Amino acid sequence: MGNLRINFTGDFSPHALPRDRPAPLTVHVAGAISTADGTHPPALRKIEIELNRSGRISTVGLPVCTSAKLQSTTAEAALARCRPALVGRGSFGADVDFPSPFPAKGSMLAFNGKRNGRPVLLLHLYGTAPVQTTFVLTLTIKHEPKGQFGTVLSAQIPTLAGGVGSVSQIELTIGRNYTYRGQRRSFISASCAAPAGFTAVPFSLARGNFYFVDGKKIATTLARDCRVR
Repeated sequence: MGNLRINFTGDFSPHALPRDRPAPLTVHVAGAISTADGTHPPALRKIEIELNRSGRISTVGLPVCTSAKLQSTTAEAALARCRPALVGRGSFGADVDFPSPFPAKGSMLAFNGKRNGRPVLLLHLYGTAPVQTTFVLTLTIKHEPKGQFGTVLSAQIPTLAGGVGSVSQIELTIGRNYTYRGQRRSFISASCAAPAGFTAVPFSLARGNFYFVDGKKIATTLARDCRVR
């Protein structure tokens, strides 16, 4: 859209899935924000990641972390407090335009959490360059009754560096297998909804919606193939 550029990529594994029942899945998504002329991009204010209806998120029996436990902690301290609730890892990048542009970067950890009794994802972002900083993002998990995408992960992005900072990169791999009451479970699972007689089908894995402080919205969809096993 104009000068603004979004690169949204992703994949899932395994690609071979049952036709008639969900199986454990690991999902990887990454997004990068830039401008065509290299100027400072507008600040990202909200992100939505919509997952295909053939996939589902389950948190039954999975340990829970809280935002309070993660505030003002290093990545190591966050893991020490909430490792049983860990469901993903990744990294982030940000551009800060003061007094001259410089990049910031760090690690990202994803934990199972709850807010008002409902499941959420807690993203713990910790960076040491150029200065040590920690912030926690809450991704709400919403289930849509209709449409191609059945699960929506949504988060408001906080103001960075007094308004002169912009998130420029996010990379996250989510997947967790665990046992609850003697049964094997998976945080994310999916089936391959190929029609009878077909062994493979195009699979719209996810759609990313990016909302910016200047009012712009950019949406992009990831398409992959799944195979019936």
